[in-house]
Amino acid sequence: MRVGTMLSMPGDVVGTDVLIERAVNAEASGFASAWLPQVGTVDALTALALAGHETSSIELGTAVVPTYPRHPVMLAEQALTVQNAAGNRLALGIGLSHRFFIENSLGLDYSKPIPHTREYLTILNALLAGEAVEHRGDEYSVKAEVNVVDAAKPPVLVAALGPAMLRLCGRLADGTITWMGGIEYLGEVAIPTMSAAAESAGRPAPRFVAMVPVLLCDDADAGREAVNKAFFMYGRIPSYRATLDRGGAELPADVAVIGNADEVESGVAAFSEVGVTDFAAVVPPSTPTTEATGELLASLAAAHNR
Repeated sequence: MRVGTMLSMPGDVVGTDVLIERAVNAEASGFASAWLPQVGTVDALTALALAGHETSSIELGTAVVPTYPRHPVMLAEQALTVQNAAGNRLALGIGLSHRFFIENSLGLDYSKPIPHTREYLTILNALLAGEAVEHRGDEYSVKAEVNVVDAAKPPVLVAALGPAMLRLCGRLADGTITWMGGIEYLGEVAIPTMSAAAESAGRPAPRFVAMVPVLLCDDADAGREAVNKAFFMYGRIPSYRATLDRGGAELPADVAVIGNADEVESGVAAFSEVGVTDFAAVVPPSTPTTEATGELLASLAAAHNR
């Protein structure tokens, strides 16, 4: 299992200079990957293209870019441009986002998430592979081709949380990115469901990128309180609430890795044991041990990523 880190999370409003610096530091610290969400601040793909010029080996991933606001032709052009700029180190994480954002904020139709995703991936995968696309469907009508020099097809990872979406993406995507999914959810729902679908479709084994809160602390109760405070809103967003419920978790801290150095090390290792291929650490900001947590994770990353 490769160990990576998030460059930012919602609420952390910083500019591209800071994000580039964080990516450079993540690479120097030994992290295998650095991930950036698309959450109403800087454009994630643009920031990763800039970070790609200042780094040389670390994988740079979006976690995730919402599909509805970006036509698949436009996203293919953006993604392949980042591949060109970053030396083919992009992992393209995409997702539906949430009904309240897509409908209430953007005024778009969120009524058919499965058909939308099926057509979107069909078009996007072909364009990223350099194929000419002629698609006539209920959601999209496309006749296009995208060519970007020296740009390989990036892995496409979909934030698929529910069983139906996991099965679809097992057939059409290269893996998934999860958030608010603990050991039980991953081991009992996400990994077996997507893996079976991929195998049935004759596809390679999927990647499973688990975004997980991590906090080093000697006081477990205080650590749980800090994690729940930092990420409380995710327990109220329907898709994440359902993911917590599927894993038998009540609060964000229930799916987090919290404890002393030995407990954090064993907690991270437990995700590898259930089949997670990529661990993306999410450290709560502004706690007394935030910096120490990052340092411990860097040492774990160096060990895992040799």
